[in-house]
Amino acid sequence: MHGPRVYARRFATWLSLRHPRLARALGFAHARRRPLFRVLQLIMHVIGFFMSISAVMDTRTSQGAIAWAISLNTFPFVAVPAYAVFGDGDFSSYIATRQAGLEEVRPMAERLVQSIDEAEVARTDLTGLMGTLSNLSSMPVTFGNTAELLVDGEETFPAIFEAIDSAQAYILVQFYIIRADDTGRELARRLIEKARAGVRVKVLYDDYGCLGLSDDYLAALREAGIEVQPFLNLVGGANRFQLNFRNHRKLVIVDGKTAFVGGLNVGDEYRGLHARLSPWRDTHMRLTGPVVTCLQVPFAEDWHWATGQMLTDLDWSISQRNEGDARGLEAVSIPTGPADPMETCSLTYLAAISAAKERIWIATPYFVPDEPIIQALQLAARRGVEVRILMPELFDSKLVEFSSYSYIGELEMAGAEIRRYQDGFMHQKVMLVDDDFSLIGSANFDNRSFRLNFELQVGILDRGFAGKVEDMLTADFLRSRATSAHDLAEKSMPFKVGVRVARLLAPIQ
Repeated sequence: MHGPRVYARRFATWLSLRHPRLARALGFAHARRRPLFRVLQLIMHVIGFFMSISAVMDTRTSQGAIAWAISLNTFPFVAVPAYAVFGDGDFSSYIATRQAGLEEVRPMAERLVQSIDEAEVARTDLTGLMGTLSNLSSMPVTFGNTAELLVDGEETFPAIFEAIDSAQAYILVQFYIIRADDTGRELARRLIEKARAGVRVKVLYDDYGCLGLSDDYLAALREAGIEVQPFLNLVGGANRFQLNFRNHRKLVIVDGKTAFVGGLNVGDEYRGLHARLSPWRDTHMRLTGPVVTCLQVPFAEDWHWATGQMLTDLDWSISQRNEGDARGLEAVSIPTGPADPMETCSLTYLAAISAAKERIWIATPYFVPDEPIIQALQLAARRGVEVRILMPELFDSKLVEFSSYSYIGELEMAGAEIRRYQDGFMHQKVMLVDDDFSLIGSANFDNRSFRLNFELQVGILDRGFAGKVEDMLTADFLRSRATSAHDLAEKSMPFKVGVRVARLLAPIQ
């Protein structure tokens, strides 16, 4: 096994060949002749060593701690700056700060639960999947809802814009990414129009996801009286800014009566206009009924975190059932995040997988699961459940592409079927269990969604809606091809090495 000096020399040689000016500036050119390089090398290894201790103490999983510790001590020139930006850091302080804010907002959620008819709560099978998800998310199971599947941007954006145009009291908008392109400007135009008509509008966006969003775009919103806030990860001095903890939720609520949840952000690429990734395959849904009131809770929590303001001026009454529908859909809101007492996102998926009796269909763009998820899928396949996983053929991340190949063999061996979507880039996050349960939202099957991102999903128990999800996914499967471990066997050796390395780095992706 090569020592750190060998790797350091190799890095210096690579840097000298690829980026000679940078190498000369850092003293890496002809590193063996430069004392500065040896000093810098020693300093980086010392820093990497102490950072690896921090990683072992603070990283949430043993796999992540091992991955960081190895990287920091082996490749400090790369891993040290990466850990400074993406490492968990003082995670306990972050949790304490976030939970302190949630304690102020939580009474609204408690009143919300209390306001639901006791007879409805009594309908919920607390030992079943919906009851389990309710206990995990601390959100009630609601009845009398409606849900409409919105396939791709062609259906999603017109539906959102139509709802915005009909707003009478307020509009809540939250996205991970907002672009200042044609789609983003169309959203801004409609929000500005409603704000000038007296409708209260609040827009919450993620700092990292909207790094390229222009100041002019935001200024135009604010000038119209719209409250616009970034989701900041730094509140007071309790926690340093971390790019790790991103708000990945996609949510629009109009008047507390209509909500939109799913996988689409705001940008032309989500309408199939990306130069490389088009056509863009995604799924959103439109919801009405009591679950909409529940979806206001995570927005209120995030708004309070970003601004310190309590959203007491929203309609917190449980929305009336849809006329002529005595029961409607059974739905539960599932907001998840890194400050949860338990790993709610991964446990949600584990609960759904464990509850399956006949089939599990999963569509996800980023399939980089942890070992418990892999084992749960293997067990499901072994007990006779049909396990089908749909992922893209075309990826927007090379690391995720490499990682995805590493799981095919062990799932295929257990009897699961893995397919790759062929018609452009697939970005939807959809899960179908048996003939009656659907899960749709923003969460991927990866460590970032499981433990680092703020995500939002909605679980729906209804055969009619599940049938529509089945039809949608069946059409997607027809646009896919089966993949197997043999595909990896035919790849080049550098590709196979990349797959193994990506698997080792999966816990910190």
